[in-house]
Amino acid sequence: MSRDVVNPTRMELQRLKRELQITERGYRLLKDKQDELIRLFMEVVGEAKTLHEEVSLLLVSATRKLNDATARTSKSAIYDSLIIPSGELDLSYSTRNVMSVQVPEIKVDEVRIKNVPFSFSFTSASLDEAVLSLKELAPKLIKLAEVQKRVDLMTKEIENTRRRVNAIEHIRLPNLRANIKMIVLKLDDHERFNTVRMMKSKELSIKKNK
Repeated sequence: MSRDVVNPTRMELQRLKRELQITERGYRLLKDKQDELIRLFMEVVGEAKTLHEEVSLLLVSATRKLNDATARTSKSAIYDSLIIPSGELDLSYSTRNVMSVQVPEIKVDEVRIKNVPFSFSFTSASLDEAVLSLKELAPKLIKLAEVQKRVDLMTKEIENTRRRVNAIEHIRLPNLRANIKMIVLKLDDHERFNTVRMMKSKELSIKKNK
């Protein structure tokens, strides 16, 4: 551990003591921030896990229905049937400050579902069910993307905060305390030296006056 080069003066000692108090206060605040970030992170991870399971189930269901439709209808007919969008989403995007992290918020304002854009005469019922399943899936996919982005941003902020906490705990605080201790020892030595010198001077003065 390397220490800063400091002047062993009382003024420097007072300055370092004030800096130590400020650093300790900042360290406690950063530790509280780190603990709160981890707590919020675990909540977001739980939400992401739940959404991922729901999306996976819907995707499996939609894929099975689409595969069943493909088995009953030619691929070219399916591609022609799905070339026109059958629904629209109105989205609003904003950000929210969570412990100094600007996390995204994507809100699905409205899901407008049009009529199925293909004729029932040339497609199977499985294709209808697959299209409706995908319409139900879209808002959840958007929400999952939002939550996953929030997880990524909070992960980076936790890592940055952890590094700052470790730097203060293992480098800055020990350096400040070591410098303060060094100055105190040198000032004590200097004070003892002056006391001894004054005593010797007084002794010599007494002997001279005799």
